[in-house]
Amino acid sequence: MGMMDIGEVAERSGVPPSTLRYYEEIGLIRSISRHGLRRQFDADVLLTLSLIELGKTAGFSLTEIAGMFGKDGRPDIPRDQLHAKADDLQRQMADLRVLRDALRHVAECPAPSHLECPTFRKLLKAATRRRVTCPASGHRFE
Repeated sequence: MGMMDIGEVAERSGVPPSTLRYYEEIGLIRSISRHGLRRQFDADVLLTLSLIELGKTAGFSLTEIAGMFGKDGRPDIPRDQLHAKADDLQRQMADLRVLRDALRHVAECPAPSHLECPTFRKLLKAATRRRVTCPASGHRFE
């Protein structure tokens, strides 16, 4: 497939042209020429955009993502950063499970009023300290 103009890249990738221009401005992607006023990109830009989206989904900043490409524009991803991000996601997942369990407890609590439930009161007290420990599982999150 040769070159694609910015409109075709936007259509195929789902990334708006304004975002493509911004990515080019900060050096994440590069146009290879212009046809009139329209930027032209190599077809490989679609793979690069997929990698950028994956990085964003994983929680990396655009600056961090930019550092994952070598000077030639090819991926050069530091594996230690991937391990650290995976560990961080693991912690977030554990915290979300605790929060889910706490919400379910509150939703299913048999007390006539949530304020009469000792577990709910503990959750409220903990939340005001910005720390919550789920009584059922003993997990804590901030």
